[in-house]
Amino acid sequence: MSKNQLDPEVPAENEEAVPEPLEEESKEAIEETEEEVATEQPSVEEEAAAEKAEEKEAKEEKEEKGEEAEEEGEEIQIVEERLYTIPFRKVWATPRGKRTPRAARMLREFVKRHMKVEKVEISNEVNEELWARGIRKPPREIKVRLVKDKEGRVIVYPATSA
Repeated sequence: MSKNQLDPEVPAENEEAVPEPLEEESKEAIEETEEEVATEQPSVEEEAAAEKAEEKEAKEEKEEKGEEAEEEGEEIQIVEERLYTIPFRKVWATPRGKRTPRAARMLREFVKRHMKVEKVEISNEVNEELWARGIRKPPREIKVRLVKDKEGRVIVYPATSA
């Protein structure tokens, strides 16, 4: 027999030595932490209700103003706005597996050339429209609205039929 098997206080090689906390101190510590957690955290339902109220107020304000705002809540000061139909004829001359990325590059180049800017942002809606049929079949053409802001960047939105 080994020393560990004879002496019950020494843990075996596979067992880890875990110190046992004093019962009185551990109970007090647990009670204190429970009290702190209970006082600091509002209920989940209260938080959800407050968020919904804030969202409703923000939507109402946007509807009242009738102005377009970015997703982040920042308002764009529009300097110039144009509508274009961008042809993607040359995209179809490329290999099938590279067509939609080339269409996105061509869109960006078209916007730079026609709006005379370097910063071009493509909105999620336009990107989804490009990628709707996958990497092999981008659209033959796309109608977009280009919005140039005060900072000199252009944001590409889908053209809306109003």
